[in-house]
Amino acid sequence: MKELLTISPISMSILVVLLPFVAFVIQAILGKKSISGIISLVAILTSTLISGGFVFSAVWNSPPASATYHWFTIGDKTFTIGILLNNLTVLMQFIVCIIALPVHIYSRSYMKGDSGIHRYWMYLSLFCFAMLGLSVSKNLFMLYIFWELVGFASYLLIGFWFTREAAVQANKKAFLVNRIGDLGFLIGIAILFSSFGTLDLVDLFGKDGIFLQGIDKNTGWMTAAGIAFFLGAMAKSAQFPLHVWLPDAMEGPTSVSSLIHAATMVAAGVFLLASVFPLFNETVLLIIAIIGTITAISSAFFALGQYDIKKILAFSTISQLGYMMVGVGIGAWDAAMFHLATHAFFKCLLFLSAGAVIHEMAHLKAHGNQAFDAQDLRNMGGLRHYMPKTFILMAVASLALAGFPLTSGYLSKDAIVITAWEWALHHGGLYLVVPILLVVVSILTAFYISRLIFKAFFGEFRVKDLDPTRLHEAPSSMLIPMLFLGICALFFVFSWNPLSYADAGILKGLAVVYPFPEVHAIHIVVPILLVCGSLIACWVGWRWYAKGRYPLNADNRWVQASLNQGYINQFYQKTFIESTLKLTQLSYWFDLHIVDGLVNLSAKVVRSLSAISSWIDRHIVDGLVNTVAGTIYYIGHLLRWIQNGRLQNYLGFAFTVVLIGIIYLIIR
Repeated sequence: MKELLTISPISMSILVVLLPFVAFVIQAILGKKSISGIISLVAILTSTLISGGFVFSAVWNSPPASATYHWFTIGDKTFTIGILLNNLTVLMQFIVCIIALPVHIYSRSYMKGDSGIHRYWMYLSLFCFAMLGLSVSKNLFMLYIFWELVGFASYLLIGFWFTREAAVQANKKAFLVNRIGDLGFLIGIAILFSSFGTLDLVDLFGKDGIFLQGIDKNTGWMTAAGIAFFLGAMAKSAQFPLHVWLPDAMEGPTSVSSLIHAATMVAAGVFLLASVFPLFNETVLLIIAIIGTITAISSAFFALGQYDIKKILAFSTISQLGYMMVGVGIGAWDAAMFHLATHAFFKCLLFLSAGAVIHEMAHLKAHGNQAFDAQDLRNMGGLRHYMPKTFILMAVASLALAGFPLTSGYLSKDAIVITAWEWALHHGGLYLVVPILLVVVSILTAFYISRLIFKAFFGEFRVKDLDPTRLHEAPSSMLIPMLFLGICALFFVFSWNPLSYADAGILKGLAVVYPFPEVHAIHIVVPILLVCGSLIACWVGWRWYAKGRYPLNADNRWVQASLNQGYINQFYQKTFIESTLKLTQLSYWFDLHIVDGLVNLSAKVVRSLSAISSWIDRHIVDGLVNTVAGTIYYIGHLLRWIQNGRLQNYLGFAFTVVLIGIIYLIIR
């Protein structure tokens, strides 16, 4: 416990985690009195400064530090909690802080005047506490607790506007789908604990840990454990087919979407896989790569036909998470974490820019007293004339997403795609499908994000009878955090070399050794291919959406398939939800007519038997007993009448007996 009383990276990291929790408690106590958000802002600002100045700078590229504390004992097993600080954990903690800070600043204007603002700040602080605790957990069980707390905080934030039925359904959907993954995570923990008797990450995966001592990872139990952990990551990081909750989660405030569903919560799955990477054998890694590829290509396709600006970004997030999963699957988890870091900034900026657009569209809608969807691209157009700063910042983030040179996205995307080509060429055969599809995804990404930009910011304003000149730039309290994120979307934040990811500080710090050789030609050919493909995609987007030369019919089956997300939700509705409802109806009928019928029949038979028994008891048994008793009683009564001490009665009785005897003798 001495570490807690000294200025050490461990004590400072604990302080980073606890400050948002203290803010949450204070705001919970204050209730509706806390509406300014200053408590949450001060807490996350302090956490960010401490994380950068006393934790990240002290631990990065230095020997790992850790502290373990006794928690409880069951039998001969002692459970611990602790803090683990290495390059991976401090990077994740710092990313959470540095993304949460601009979101808090942005939210002060974006959420101003909302009737539930006091709950918003409280939930936001709780979420930050959970994510920061998750990032530095030394024990898998402790990590699992924060994992669940992140899910709970996300549930509260997605359903923040709980008076909207769509928000209520969205947070329930997110909660239930994530429980599937959480069950897998828990199974993985159980397998490791039963196999090795410890859940300590250092004991399991550290430099001298169990999995780095030559343990056989190709057993059935180890494969099952790896798949179980991946199942947990699949749900949290919205991987196919458990991705369906994330697009619906856009029902929460846009600032929530930017923090939770673009930068931190959904990235927790990638972080988990990177933390337990030594556990995975070749079979599990191949499964991760395949699922990541399917997720990347399918979500990019779904993004093509969406009209809701936030849903386009949601599917973009899922697609980029697929990239990260492929990075883990091919053994380049450092590239996955690099893309996680760059994606956090430009995707957060994309959501905040979209929030600024929606904010202004909603004000225009309220002023014009018209009914239209403020998030629908079909109701926008020409916004660059009225919101030029927002347009520039969103364009920068879009270029980073599409992977254009001089942006951070160019570096991290190249790191994954180039490594995927080297991995596939090393294995040969069908493995080449993975990098080929990643190239296709990159081109589709450039197309759908250019579609968003051109439909929203170019052309003419599409809502008739409304004056678009009433639209104006977002306030500075929203633009300043967006500007910060825009700067972080450029290459020099991560590497001084704008064209080579190899010089990126994150990759050097994580320093993963790949099990396949480097192919130098790929480092030249692939970037050129990706940039040329993206340029062509943007040119097509310009012709179709800025110049109005869209050639497709809205009823085209491919367009409809994209718009309806591949009909996966409908498939789940019919296959799982409706079948479950029918099963419950059948169970209800069976319970009502068979189970209850048998019970009621048995009860009726028993009641009938009891009625018969009652009649026999009352009329036969009791009747016989009562008859005998009555006869004896009557005889006794007669005898009692005779034996009453009166002489005349005795003489009368004697005379009667003699008379009866004489009559009997005469008659006989």
